[in-house]
Formats: sequence, C-alpha cells, structure tokens
Amino acid sequence: MKTILVATDFSTAAANAAHYAAEMALAINADLFLLHVFQIPINYLEVPAALNEAQMTLDPERSLAQLKEELTTKTKNKIPIESEIRTGIFFTELNAVCERINPYAVVMGSQGTTAATRLLLGGHTIYALKNLMWPLITVSPQATFSSIKNIGLACDFNKVTDTVPADEIKKLVEDFHAKLHVLNTGRQRTYNPEIVFESGTLRDLLKDIQADYHFIPGDDKDQAIIDFAEKNHIDFLIVLPKRHGLFDKLVHKSHSKQLVLHSHVPVMALHK
Repeated sequence: MKTILVATDFSTAAANAAHYAAEMALAINADLFLLHVFQIPINYLEVPAALNEAQMTLDPERSLAQLKEELTTKTKNKIPIESEIRTGIFFTELNAVCERINPYAVVMGSQGTTAATRLLLGGHTIYALKNLMWPLITVSPQATFSSIKNIGLACDFNKVTDTVPADEIKKLVEDFHAKLHVLNTGRQRTYNPEIVFESGTLRDLLKDIQADYHFIPGDDKDQAIIDFAEKNHIDFLIVLPKRHGLFDKLVHKSHSKQLVLHSHVPVMALHK
C-alpha cells in the first residue's frame, strides 16, 4: 500500500498542503500519514519550570486531531489516515519516520509560521528538498489539487543516465495516467552533439511512457521554466537536486527562491 506523508506545522500553507495530499491520496488509492515535529527550545532556561513536555505538546495534539478530522471528512473516510507527533530536530525526525514507513511521497507546505512552538516550513522545506532521499512535493498556499495530467521534468541533458531517476518518473506518470513534459533547461542556441546524444539517451530511458520535449528559451531559465509550467498547465514540476543547475539557482538566488516558495505549481524533488 502506498503512503503519502504530510509534514505539518498547522500554518495556512501547511494546511493547504495537507488537503492537497489528501486529494492526491484519493487519486492513487494511498494512505495518509500526518506528522508534526515538536521542537523543544534549545535554551531550556527559556521554558518555565512548571511547563513540562506533556503541557508543551497539548496544543499540537489538538491541532493534529482537528486536521485529521478535517481530512477524514474531506475524503469521506475513504482512505486510512494516521498521525504522529515527534519531538526533536525536524529533519532528523522526518527522515526517521520516512525510513520506518517508506512513503510514496512526502508533502510539505512551502511557507510556515514564525511561532516558537512551530517548525518553520519555509527553511525546513528548502533543506528537505536538497537532502531527503524520498520524493518530496512542496505545495504553495495557492495550489489546489484537481488531477495530475501533466508532469514537468526540468532537465539540462547532462549525464542523464547518472542523474535522471527514470524508473521513479515512469512510475509517477503511470500512477497518475499523466503525460510527461521534458523541459530542456540548457541555454544552447547552436547545434551541440552532446546535447543531442543525451536527449536521445533520455528518450530511450523514458520510451515506455508518453513524453513531449520542449526547449525553453529565455535568458532567465529559472523564470522561463516556471512561466512555462504555469502557462501550460503543468500539475507539478520535477527538479533534480543533485544537478547543480536549475535547483541550486532556485534555492540560492533570493528572487528565484521565491519562485519555488510561491509558485502555483507544486515542485517535486527526486533523487537518484
């Protein structure tokens, strides 16, 4: 059975991501697992002595129970929903749960709250996108799930055999009965035999699924990719964190970082 894990801090963005994940779970007949990581302040002297851990987690427990009830109602009790609160460092706890349940995908909101007792999903999301080995989808507060018909793959046609997780991509396309759009993120304007060879290699790797190939023009390729995805109804965009191209630019340049955090198109990170 497939399981979609939702990491939540109960912010507006996180709640929207949870509802998105619930709809996705319905679409592929998956279970849902809700996770909240409660981070105790590093400086324990800041916590009143009378405030013990049970008291500190009381509000998250209520919030998680409420979210679970909302999603159960939304899905008409058609999918199993589990929930868990863990205490510790966010990424460490998230990774531990992933190792235990082996999720089909992890879903997170792309923004968070600044409250001391909530994880900051904005910063945690960027770190998880680069380091979590399980597929991770980030969902903006504006994104809604209807169906996944078009999946975009940002690819620079550089050593595709070593960098493109073809089997995982084919599985996604097959599960959602979607079409794949390969978006060439290179800036090549002249004939390049290496690009031609690598694109042919990718076609061979993905020959079992329906795929269209697009060259995305523009001096700012990051913006061009996002614009193409939004204008052409791409339902989510796959990026490859180990490729030091589009993704690193997206998370290291302040303007492009905002594209990831605020784009209407959910972004999925896949590692090979």
